[in-house]
Amino acid sequence: MFNVTKKSIEWGEETLTLETGKIARQADGCVIATYGETSVMAAVTFAKKQKPGQDFFPLTVHYNEKYYAAGKIPGGFFKREARPTEKETLTSRLIDRPIRPLFVPGFKNEVLVICTVLSHDLVNDPDMVAMIAASAALTISGAPFMGPIAACRVGFEDGDYILNPELDDMHNLRYNPEQRLDLVVAGTKDAVMMVESEAYELSEEEMLGAVTFAHEQIQPAIDLIIDFAGECAKEPFDFTPPDYSDLYKAVAKSGEKAMRAAYAISDKQERTAAVSAAKETAMSKLSEEQLADENLGSALKKLESTVLRGDVVKNKKRIDGRNLDEIRDIVSEVGLLPRTHGSALFTRGETQGLVVTTLGTGDDEQMIDSLQGMYKSNFLLHYNFPPYSVGEVGRFGPPGRREIGHGKLAWRALQAVLPAPTDFPYTIRLVSEITESNGSSSMASVCGGSLSMMDAGVPLKAPVAGVAMGLILEEDGSYAVLSDILGDEDHLGDMDFKVAGTENGITSLQMDIKVAGITPDIMSKALDQAKAGRLHILGEMNKALSSAGDFSVHAPRIETMQIPTDKIREVIGSGGKVIREIVEVSGAKVDINDEGVIKIASPNGEAIKKAYDMIHSIVAEPEEGAVYTGTVVKIVDFGAFVNFFGKRDGLVHVSQIENRRLNHPSDVLKEGQEVKVKLLGFDDRGKVRLSMKVVDQETGEEVKEEKKED
Repeated sequence: MFNVTKKSIEWGEETLTLETGKIARQADGCVIATYGETSVMAAVTFAKKQKPGQDFFPLTVHYNEKYYAAGKIPGGFFKREARPTEKETLTSRLIDRPIRPLFVPGFKNEVLVICTVLSHDLVNDPDMVAMIAASAALTISGAPFMGPIAACRVGFEDGDYILNPELDDMHNLRYNPEQRLDLVVAGTKDAVMMVESEAYELSEEEMLGAVTFAHEQIQPAIDLIIDFAGECAKEPFDFTPPDYSDLYKAVAKSGEKAMRAAYAISDKQERTAAVSAAKETAMSKLSEEQLADENLGSALKKLESTVLRGDVVKNKKRIDGRNLDEIRDIVSEVGLLPRTHGSALFTRGETQGLVVTTLGTGDDEQMIDSLQGMYKSNFLLHYNFPPYSVGEVGRFGPPGRREIGHGKLAWRALQAVLPAPTDFPYTIRLVSEITESNGSSSMASVCGGSLSMMDAGVPLKAPVAGVAMGLILEEDGSYAVLSDILGDEDHLGDMDFKVAGTENGITSLQMDIKVAGITPDIMSKALDQAKAGRLHILGEMNKALSSAGDFSVHAPRIETMQIPTDKIREVIGSGGKVIREIVEVSGAKVDINDEGVIKIASPNGEAIKKAYDMIHSIVAEPEEGAVYTGTVVKIVDFGAFVNFFGKRDGLVHVSQIENRRLNHPSDVLKEGQEVKVKLLGFDDRGKVRLSMKVVDQETGEEVKEEKKED
């Protein structure tokens, strides 16, 4: 019944296995990739005909994590996997980016790739396994895919690169100072296609070395896919790229002059209108047959690309007249919004981000339910890209894949410089509102986020800036690396290369390559040029930092205290009774974790002090010889019991009440009376011994006995 093909290799510390022929046999290609005990099934289907009038490539990638893979039941009311998590969305993008450029140019049939996590060993991250499974499934499907690709993860510890480090080593990287890199690289046999990373101030040389190391390490996995496909691949789909050379010549003849004039306009809105007019001009001279050709859109796009790319490489001339390595004008402002905890407006050319910081308490941490378990995050970054930012009308609603991806890129860039929670015990939320966009709004979010947090009083280790680089690579090998690319340069270029970091090194690198032939020399030049751009932007940002405000009066104040873990139960109390009383009486928020770290938060300093004192009285031990203020709680014949230290009571013997003989303690004391007592010590049975007579009851100062003369 089954015609199973199965291949395995030893790769790194684990066995990598590819299998097909048993499951999902009606898909065009289905492969289950297993690494260690993490298994991902990738199923590929593609339409055998192009939809009429389709002028783009409709590739859709879905990555799904099933909780059963880790032996878990989903949280929530319905107990079923619902909308994609952030991890699923980011991994879907991660798979899409390196495979999309590898379909034969002109192929516009719909393609669907679904990757499902079937088993998770909690050691090997399934995202990398999913990329390999998707690549293998596409390679055997018969689709016109110019792969295969493979992918790996790289760590960097003690100067050594580590292939596919364990999941725990990559989780919450900023709490692990030994591990300085989480890098994912995908590539073909000959070229790197995609890079995604979170880094801790790595030098350009270290980062390039990591990319090179990764490309070398994926070669065995690529060879495995090729060997695997040699036994089970389907016949290639009969597809011949359309020849629209005659149509392109006609379009170029009628519209090239107008298109060149349009791209000579530096203002984006005016240029966009002129490009649209140039297309109308080009089409006005075409025949009805040419206008009906389904490749007309491709021909017009090729004309745009040829005009823009030719000028850049040959004449070193960019759309807006800048030099290749020139950064657009920058204006940075902080403290714009009076009631927020921190705010910044970062404007670079026609790209602008309003970034707002809000500081919260432990109650505001995000709970994340993942396959590897539940964990909290105290740093949140949300990116919004409304249609008005590019002068358009369109859908306005929940964040899409692009918003989530751009927000995560900025998050990676900034989290490397955050203070330790022990030094700054706040939950930090950044919201980046992109108010204008013409290239690299994610890097504007990085710059604006850094400024906004510093305006809010967050003690960052260093400011962070980001810059987007581009590349135009011609067939003859000539190329131009562009700094701070515009939207059109990104759209029509061959590489999108975003680098963020401090003055000392890189904190995030994201790279998407659309063509083969990006050599290490080109990447090295791009990294060096990006460093110069980053340092320039940091210099411009520093001009605004001098006017940054102090810690906002509207932000909660948080004080931390460490208590012994065996005292946690006493602070919480039976059913939470004690901690609820502390919150109600003091008016402060109180949060305690399993390590005995307590965070007390309130905008009111008095509330924090009251809560602190209440907790301290519960967990601290009374100090022998110290003077305390207490309350008489019970009077007996032989003395009075005084509550003097939290819940702790002690006896003031009748002989220790006053320096005279009393008939009964009630002669001078009554229940509820406030008194000053000194802790004399503990008797043989551990009972507390207190004294009133050695303390001045008005001042609370200890009374020293006068020496008697002989």
